[in-house]
Amino acid sequence: MPTPSSSSTNGLLKTDLAERLRREIVRGSLAPGERIVEGKWAAKFGVAQGSIREAINILTQDGFITKASGRSARVIHLSEGDVAHLYDLRGAIEGLAARLAATAQSDFGSLQATVHAMRKAAKSGDRELLLDCDLQFHLELCRLSQNPYVIEQARRILLPFFAFVRMRVTTSGQETTVWDKDLEAHQRIVDLLRDGDGEVAEQYVKRAMARFGKTAYDHWEKRS
Repeated sequence: MPTPSSSSTNGLLKTDLAERLRREIVRGSLAPGERIVEGKWAAKFGVAQGSIREAINILTQDGFITKASGRSARVIHLSEGDVAHLYDLRGAIEGLAARLAATAQSDFGSLQATVHAMRKAAKSGDRELLLDCDLQFHLELCRLSQNPYVIEQARRILLPFFAFVRMRVTTSGQETTVWDKDLEAHQRIVDLLRDGDGEVAEQYVKRAMARFGKTAYDHWEKRS
């Protein structure tokens, strides 16, 4: 039976390995859709293959890796069509969340604070922090809906989606200035929620998601 100290050490090892593997994915050493060979990475990191398997499980929960039953683990990959479809779905879910939140007149202080944090990260050029704050904004928007099913579906979609976005933004070298217009859209969402008109907030979120969906791949692939 493992001692408390050994269990703690194993937990730290898994977390550290997951972070190391995540960095390899984000920097492009593992390409989107590439199969992750446990033995290869165990040898590279000098650990047991089972430890790599546990790290993969962590990254699967975080959305960086997909692992269907009976199939190899692979780095998440979303095609341009997949991204467009996901933005359509996000528009429906987050639009509903905005309508519910506006109607409930929840406390929007945390949402506003996230926008301020996004502006600060964009100004300093911190892509990682900006992406963290962006994800937090959309999760918080859905949480404010107070609908547990909206919250559950949002997490199921947003975590893998933002994992893929982080990979593409990093490998493409996308600058934080690209978010300038999007930051204003985030602020507008907060303002509409405070106004309390749920239908207007819902429609605005849907339009914003449609616009994001049309430009995302262009930024990642540096297309005009």
